[in-house]
Amino acid sequence: MKYKTQSVAYNHFVVALLLFVLQVIAGLWIGIQYVFPDFFYQVIDFNVMRTIHINLLIVWILIGFMGASYYLVVEESETEVWSPSLANIHLIGFVIGGVAAIVGYLFGITDGREFLEQPFIIKLAITVVVLAFVLNIIMTIVKGGKWTSVQIVLVMGLVGAALFFLPALGNHVGAYRNLSVDKYFWWWTVHLWVEGVWELIMGAMLSFLLLKLTGVDREVLEKWLYVIVGITFFSGILGIGHHYYWEGYPAYWLWIGGIFSAAEPFAFLGMTIYAFAMMEKAGRAHPNRAAIYFTLGCAIFAFLGAGVWGVMHTLPQINRYTHGSQITASHGHLAFFGAYAMINLAMMAYAIPAMKGTDGFNKRTALTAFWLMVIGMSDMTLALFGAGVVQAFMERYNHMPFMVVQDQMWLFYAIRLAGGVIFAVGVLFFVKAFFQGGVKRAG
Repeated sequence: MKYKTQSVAYNHFVVALLLFVLQVIAGLWIGIQYVFPDFFYQVIDFNVMRTIHINLLIVWILIGFMGASYYLVVEESETEVWSPSLANIHLIGFVIGGVAAIVGYLFGITDGREFLEQPFIIKLAITVVVLAFVLNIIMTIVKGGKWTSVQIVLVMGLVGAALFFLPALGNHVGAYRNLSVDKYFWWWTVHLWVEGVWELIMGAMLSFLLLKLTGVDREVLEKWLYVIVGITFFSGILGIGHHYYWEGYPAYWLWIGGIFSAAEPFAFLGMTIYAFAMMEKAGRAHPNRAAIYFTLGCAIFAFLGAGVWGVMHTLPQINRYTHGSQITASHGHLAFFGAYAMINLAMMAYAIPAMKGTDGFNKRTALTAFWLMVIGMSDMTLALFGAGVVQAFMERYNHMPFMVVQDQMWLFYAIRLAGGVIFAVGVLFFVKAFFQGGVKRAG
């Protein structure tokens, strides 16, 4: 390990990977309940397990971002972490808060707002943890004495993530007068995280990986970084309008949301072309094949999931029938996997072997993990999309009863469950690759 304090990144990666496994288990549980509704329904209700599944997704991705950020800034700044103790303390605090929230969900202790179900005290704890993390990252860069473009974009994303979590606290302090105002600011966290500041974090990490894996000229890569991430960021921010026109706000949000949501795929397409162009220029000669696959996979599936799958149903004329349907679930699964799960896994696939002094994960194990996850997620995405088409046509357009339509979607749910099993096996292969060590470097 080149820098001693990179161990804090390893600690974060281990916790993130454990939570990823738990999230997949929760996903399999609710996937079974879609097919067999009586499955342990008296033990844990579907809505509770769904809440746990989604919250584990958010928490493991954030902890993965933290670990990846520590590794990235140490490498870019060529210095040790400013405060390793603070890094470990905020990791422990985040885990305690997450466990407390999940236990609370099991006993019906929840804020009640989707995706922001954490009670006020846990939200405050999350805020403190994230601010401590951002402080540690910034002070590490200051300690190193140099700000690269990759670090600037990363810090913009991390600071933005901290700032845009603050609206989630508003309803607890009486800042919102009614449900419509509450929902308006609710999107400032829910949308502007995943289609705004998180994209800056992803863009910075993708650029870092391309620098390390290809050895291309930093100046050329940084110009592409600013252009593509800038387009993605601003189209994502104004794309919030494709939610606003469901909340009773002015009609101009129909145009703003529709136009800028439609522009998002072009930014992600640029990111995909950019990643492949850099990799082709270098000849894909880097020995860490797993890191290369997950890096390119991130670019491809971010374009498909966040871009193509998103724009297919965000135009108002279509979204009136598809909003909140299984098509939304299809888009959400593919987008989160492609943009955020993949970039975390790519950073792990690159950083862990580098810290252990190996060329990479065991190639057969890691690539088996990659392809099983890709196949499983593709299966789930297409099955949910098919279910959503049936739902939109029968329930939304023809006004058939909800439960009658659900019966017609059973086959799609069964296919989705099969994809979930395949994906889960892929995750286990990745865990095996993570802990078994890689191929030792020659000499």
